[in-house]
Amino acid sequence: MESGHAVTALAPVLAAGLGIRYSGGLPVRLASFRLGWSDLGTATLGIACPRTAAVSALIEALSGRLAPAYGSLRVLGCDMRLPQGRAAVRREVGTASRSARPMPAIRIRRLVERAARRSGQPGSDRHLLVAAILDRLALTPWAEVPLSSAPEPIARKARLAAACVHQPKLLLIDGLLDYLPPLDRTVLADVVRDAGRDTAVIAFGVDPHALALVCDQVIVLADGIVAARPAAMPGSAEHAAAPAPEPARPR
Repeated sequence: MESGHAVTALAPVLAAGLGIRYSGGLPVRLASFRLGWSDLGTATLGIACPRTAAVSALIEALSGRLAPAYGSLRVLGCDMRLPQGRAAVRREVGTASRSARPMPAIRIRRLVERAARRSGQPGSDRHLLVAAILDRLALTPWAEVPLSSAPEPIARKARLAAACVHQPKLLLIDGLLDYLPPLDRTVLADVVRDAGRDTAVIAFGVDPHALALVCDQVIVLADGIVAARPAAMPGSAEHAAAPAPEPARPR
């Protein structure tokens, strides 16, 4: 299919031989992966990697804000090489990032309302959607608290609420589970899984173990390359037996 129209019966994300230019470089050189539907109907994929330009480049491409430099990328059935495909996907993707632009004075309700307004939701629907997502994520008691004054797990839930308020078909999660105490991480992972019941999810983070709390499969991004194979968890027998990766060839 070469049009910009979404075909929801297809796998939510298909990437083959993908290269992405970002900030004057080529942080993603060869990415091949697939986000398919699970037996439960939703789809989840974790991509473990350091927080580098490669993560930002993938998020920009998956959310329709950046065209691939080469290779194939289809998101929600849309060809991301085409302007109409990227435009269609932008309305259907939500992004929750731990490192999003700081807005210290903004209150949590206002953060979510701002996201709903930017998504183009009608005014009456927008207020209902904001109230619903705040209630679903148990954020109503925190709604009038400034984002900067909220505990870190609450602030991250607020970022998630802002990403989910317009009911996206694909949810991108960037670093929400990174650098949290184990109990807070487990609680937030439960919230992420609940938020992802009705949407496909790709989660990025530095810790494969944390990503495995919310994702059916975890793959690794290293040296600008994403390979479609499960990550061997550090400390496991599979990890110990795995051969050392070959050094990247100069290009």
